[in-house]
Amino acid sequence: MTRRKFLQLLALSGVGLIVPGASVRSVAAEVPVKKWAMVIDMSKCAKDGDCIDCVEACHRVHNVPKIPDPKREVKWIWNTPFERLFPEQGRYMGRELREQKVLTLCNHCENPPCVAVCPTKATFQREDGIVMMDYHRCIGCRYCMAACPYGARSFNWQDPRPFVRTIDKGYPTRTRGVVEKCNFCDERLAKGLIPACVEACKEKALAFGDLDDADSSVRKLLRSRNALQRKAELGTKPKVFYLPA
Repeated sequence: MTRRKFLQLLALSGVGLIVPGASVRSVAAEVPVKKWAMVIDMSKCAKDGDCIDCVEACHRVHNVPKIPDPKREVKWIWNTPFERLFPEQGRYMGRELREQKVLTLCNHCENPPCVAVCPTKATFQREDGIVMMDYHRCIGCRYCMAACPYGARSFNWQDPRPFVRTIDKGYPTRTRGVVEKCNFCDERLAKGLIPACVEACKEKALAFGDLDDADSSVRKLLRSRNALQRKAELGTKPKVFYLPA
């Protein structure tokens, strides 16, 4: 092949690479980035105090193991008494509300301390605000667990796969020595679906949407009632809001 022929082929290849790339960038620029958030209506959630449909749905689609040892258990979302989530507010409220169990999960903070301390960037924040875990980069140092003020992360002290009843191939299983947590169902959002917990809630106590969209379900709920955020005084700016009963 002559030098001239080689340069001609290289130029043609460059055109083929540049044009599609420019097209992708222009389309991406037109798509606004969402700021995902969740609102939990405690008045609706309280209608069935023993319901764990949302927990089971989340753990099923994400292959979360059921480890009987509470010191080694792994959980993405779970129920916690209101008084433990909001100790300051709880002492001024009625006993029924204080003892009500409330859904607990990663708050996907706008200023996540877990991201700041991760030495390998296994914990990172997407542009849409979701705080993610890269299981392959996690070295198990657990700095993120120490930094999280909400106790929203779990560590795999042992191989979790033997404790998964039916493995869902739509989501990767984890290994011993890595941290995991709620991911706002990013794999479902990529397909245009809502989080599994929101879909499974028969009382419609959970709402999920874009905080930047004034017409979204979460914005409408936040306009209608005063909401609580866990440990808002820390400045982490949680993206999970609670509407008291």
